[in-house]
Amino acid sequence: MAETVQSQIPTADPILLRQDADGVATLTMNRPAARNALSVGLMAEMKRKIDAIAEDDAIRVVVIAANGPAFCAGHDLREMRGNPGREQYQALFTQCSELMLAIIGLAKPVIARVQAMATAAGCQLVASCDLAIAAKEAKFATPGVNIGLFCSTPMVALARNIGRKQAMEMLLTGEAIDAGRAEQYGLINRSVESLALDDEIAGLTETIKGKSPITIAIGKEAFYRQLDMDLPEAYAYVSEVMTRNMLTRDAGEGIDAFLEKRPPEWEGR
Repeated sequence: MAETVQSQIPTADPILLRQDADGVATLTMNRPAARNALSVGLMAEMKRKIDAIAEDDAIRVVVIAANGPAFCAGHDLREMRGNPGREQYQALFTQCSELMLAIIGLAKPVIARVQAMATAAGCQLVASCDLAIAAKEAKFATPGVNIGLFCSTPMVALARNIGRKQAMEMLLTGEAIDAGRAEQYGLINRSVESLALDDEIAGLTETIKGKSPITIAIGKEAFYRQLDMDLPEAYAYVSEVMTRNMLTRDAGEGIDAFLEKRPPEWEGR
């Protein structure tokens, strides 16, 4: 009898959904009523799923999406105010930073599917993804200055995506920019009509899936590592990277296939 009663108790919807299809893992934030605010639980679940995807050879590309009227409203302010204190705040921002680093450190491309507003840490999440496609209706903002909390952690990703003057204007005014301007700034790759959003991402993922997994992994790591190096150091580093890449089986196969005018057969596919 007790088991019957327990089975009738409704369970909460998962706060993060994972759907795999044809080598693409889609992680969908599912807190629509909270505008997909990055609660401690949501960040923990996203980090857990990204870590699992890192070990899943069947997954070639990751898409981060959202349900509801917003892509992501940033940190959960109610949760923050309900759990005050230096240690709690430090743990929260450290957790967020670790999530963003996990996205960058994942040896697979991550694409943000932005259907609506992305603010504060939500804008940071978009900037931390390798690629971003947005609906024309989407907007982007770092509005922390409006509530007395400068968007310092979102600033790190934002300033590594767009020009300094553009980043400072967003950070100092808190005003939102539309998808067209975000595209001009380089925050997103392109904006499309909302009905074309999924087709645009599908085309992008299909193209990426046709490349060598090991080559993508080597290249993504090298891209982010060389950004903070001075010019001579960067060239020395990527020369070593290209040498290592050239010694892989896929580089040999790719060059041979090109010379023989045939499709390559990548390792691990």
